[in-house]
Amino acid sequence: MIGRIEALLRRVRRALSRSEWLARILGLPSSKDTDAAPGLVLIQIDGLSQPELENALRLGEMPFLRRLLHREHYEQIALYSGIPSSTAAFQAELFYGVKTAVPGFSFRESETGQMVRMFETAAAARVEQRLVAQGGEGLLKGGSCYVDNYTGGAQEPHFCPTSHGWGPALRDASPVALILLVLSNTYSFLRIGVLFLTEILLAVTDFFRGLIRGHSIFRELTFVPTRVAVSIVLRELTTIGVKIDIARGLPVIHLNFLGYDEQAHRRGPSSKFAHWTLKGIDDAVARIWRATQRSSRRSYELWVYSDHGQEKTQSYAKIHGTDFGAVAARIYSGETKKPRMAQADGVSGLEMNRARYVGGKRIQKILRTRGPESGAYQDSQISLTLRGPVSMIYIKEPLSAVGIQSMAEALISDADVPMVLAKETSGRARAWTSKGEFSLPEEAAAVLGDDHPFLADVTRDLIALAHHCDAGTLIAFGWCLGREAISFALENGAHGGAGPKESNGFVLLPDDVELRSAGRSYARPLDLRRAVLRELGRSSSELTLSPRRSVTPPKTVRVMTYNVHSCIGMDGKLSPERIARVINRYAPDVIALQELDVGRLRTGGIDQAQLIANQLEMSMHFHASVHMEEERYGDAILTRFPMRLVKAGLLPGLPKKPALEPRGALWVAIDVDGTELQVMNTHLGLYQRERKRQVEALLSDQWLGHPQCRGPLLLCGDFNAMPSSTVCKKLQTRLVDAQIELESHRPKNTFFGRFPTARIDHIYVDPAIGVSDIEVPSSALVRVASDHLPLIAELTLPEAGL
Repeated sequence: MIGRIEALLRRVRRALSRSEWLARILGLPSSKDTDAAPGLVLIQIDGLSQPELENALRLGEMPFLRRLLHREHYEQIALYSGIPSSTAAFQAELFYGVKTAVPGFSFRESETGQMVRMFETAAAARVEQRLVAQGGEGLLKGGSCYVDNYTGGAQEPHFCPTSHGWGPALRDASPVALILLVLSNTYSFLRIGVLFLTEILLAVTDFFRGLIRGHSIFRELTFVPTRVAVSIVLRELTTIGVKIDIARGLPVIHLNFLGYDEQAHRRGPSSKFAHWTLKGIDDAVARIWRATQRSSRRSYELWVYSDHGQEKTQSYAKIHGTDFGAVAARIYSGETKKPRMAQADGVSGLEMNRARYVGGKRIQKILRTRGPESGAYQDSQISLTLRGPVSMIYIKEPLSAVGIQSMAEALISDADVPMVLAKETSGRARAWTSKGEFSLPEEAAAVLGDDHPFLADVTRDLIALAHHCDAGTLIAFGWCLGREAISFALENGAHGGAGPKESNGFVLLPDDVELRSAGRSYARPLDLRRAVLRELGRSSSELTLSPRRSVTPPKTVRVMTYNVHSCIGMDGKLSPERIARVINRYAPDVIALQELDVGRLRTGGIDQAQLIANQLEMSMHFHASVHMEEERYGDAILTRFPMRLVKAGLLPGLPKKPALEPRGALWVAIDVDGTELQVMNTHLGLYQRERKRQVEALLSDQWLGHPQCRGPLLLCGDFNAMPSSTVCKKLQTRLVDAQIELESHRPKNTFFGRFPTARIDHIYVDPAIGVSDIEVPSSALVRVASDHLPLIAELTLPEAGL
C-alpha cells in the first residue's frame, strides 16, 4: 500500500514537472522504451586532474561529489587521458574508440596543408568524418551532447564547434515556447543573473591584478565576458537542456563543463579562481542527478569524469622575453637570414573561442577569431603551433636524420626546451632532453620518470604521436622529468603533453561497474567507452555486474535479508537488475530474499531468483509459497559458498481464513570454511494469530528443533512483526536478535524504504555466533529499489566443537 502511494506521488510530481512540460511544448520526441531501460548521463569536468579533485573534496568545494563517494557507493578511479592530453584526442577515443586521433588541439593537416584548430567548425567536422570511417558508430547514438568537440553520433548536439548554440529543436521553437522556457526556469535564470554579477566583481578584481602583473589591458577586458559566458551561461543552459533530455528519456546524454579548465588556463589549476568554478559545477551535477532519480522513462546512471588535468606552468615568453616561434625560426635558419614563418594561435591565447559556442551567427561575429591567412602555411619554410605545452614544428623541406638531430639539440640547448620528440622507424621514436638523447620505448623512464603513473601507456602514445600523419617534423614539449612545466602560450595552467598531472584525469562511477583492464590500476578512454556500451546494452559482451566479494577473516560471514517487493521499486519500475545491483554493492556472502516472482505475468514472466543469482554469480535455492499453474511466488537463499537444501515447506495459516496468502520457510546448510551453517529464511503473515502459529511451527521439531539442525544456525526474513511483539519475544527464547546483540549499536528500521519507521526484518542467530557489524543501507538507490531496506549482519562462527 505504501509503495503504491509513493508511486502515485511520483506520478503526480512527474505530471507537474517543468522539464516534462517543456519537452511537450517544444515538441521534442520522447523515448518509447520501458521505464526500466538503461540510460546514462556522462558529465565531463574539463581539465580537472585527479589531484585537484582530491583537493577540492578535502576543502569541501564539491560536497555533492563527496556524497556520491561516501553515501552512494561510487568509487574514484584514475583515468589516463591519452596523448595528446586534450579534449579533442580524449573524446575521439571515448566516442569512436580511436587512439591519438589528432596530434594536438592545433596542427597542420597533411591532406589540406592548412593549420587547423579544433574549435573551428570545418576542422572539427573533417576530423569527425575520419573518426566515423575508422571507428564506426558514435558512442552517443540516439542521444544528445553539450559543449563537446564532436557530436559522437548524437542526434541532438548543442553548443559544439559544428553546432553553435542550441540544437535545431530549440532554435526553431516559437517565441511563446522560449518565453515559457525562461519562466519555467526562473530559478536558473535568476541564478545566472546573480552569478553573473558575482563573476563581474571577481573579474574586476582579476582585471586589476592582471594589470599590476603586466598583462595587456585588451587581454584582461576580453576575458571578463568570456569567463562569464563559459563559467556560468554555458553551464546553466546546459543544465536546463540536460534536465529536459532526461525527462524525455534519451538513452545517453553527454555534457562538458568548461568553466574550471578555462579558469585554470588563466590563473593556474590550484588557483582560487579556478576552484571557485568547481562549486557551481558541483551544484549543477547535483541538480542533474536529482533529475535522473525522478525520470519516468528510463533507469539512469550518472557518471562523472575529467578528460585530462593541467600542469601549473610559466609562459615561455615570460621566461625568455620572446615567443618560442621566433626562437625556433632563428635556430632553423641560423643567423644568416630570417625564414618565412607562420604560427597558429600565438602567445596571446584564445580565450574567446569557447564563448563562441553559446550562440549562432551574431555571437560568431561579435567574438570573431583570426588566424593566419589561408596561404601562409604553404609559403612558409617553418610553421609552428603554439598551444599549451606542445609545439608542432613543421619544416617544409625534408630534413635528414643528421639535420633533425642537430635542430633538436639546438632547441634543447639554445631555446631551453625541456623535451623534443621525433619519429624513427615503425614503433620507435627518439627524444632529446638536457640530459641527452634517448630511444623510446626502451629509455622512456629516463625521460618521463620511473614513477610516472602511466609510464607504459604514455610511452606508446608518444611514439604514436610522433608517427601521426599530421604531426610536426619535430615536436617540442614543455615538460620532462626534472623540469618545471612551461607553456608556449601566455597561461598559468596548460595541458596537451605527457606530464603526470596533465595526463591524470579521474572517473567517478558506481563501484560495481568494471572499468579497468587487467593488470592496470587505472583506466583510459577506451575502457570507459567499453563500459558505456555494456551499460547501454550495445556491446557484444553480456552486461554483468562486477561481483564484489567481502574480504573477511575465516569463519566470518556477511548475511543479508531483503524483501525485494517482486523487484518493483518505490518509483513503480520493475527491475530485478536494480535489486542485483543493490545486493552487489554491499558484498554479502549469504542472501535471504523474500517476495520473488518466478514466471508471473504481472512481472513479465521473469525468473527473478535465477536472474539475480546469475548477476551475482551465486548458487541459489528457491521455494514457492504460492504456486498457480506456471506462476510462482516465494523466497530464496543465495550464496557464494557450497550449499545443500535441507528442507522447504509451508507454514500453518488460519483455518478460518483460507484465502490468506500462504507462507513458507526455506532451510539450507552452507559450508563456511569447513563449518556447516544452518540458514533459514521465512516471510510471516500479516495477522498476529497467524504469525503466532507460524513461529510455533518454526520452533518445533520440524524446523529449529529438528535433529539435523545442529551447529551454528540463523533464522532471518520479513517477520511483519516489531521486536516488542509476542512472536519476536518467543523467538528470542531460542535465538538472539543480531541488532540487539551488537554492543553500541542502535537498532535501525527497515520498513518502509523511503522513510523507515518499523523494524520488521530480522536476523536471529544462536548465542554461539558473534555479531561484529550491522548495516542498514539507505543510499538513494536502496531507498527506491524496494519498499524495504536490506538488513546486513557480519557474523563470526564458533570454532568446531564449541
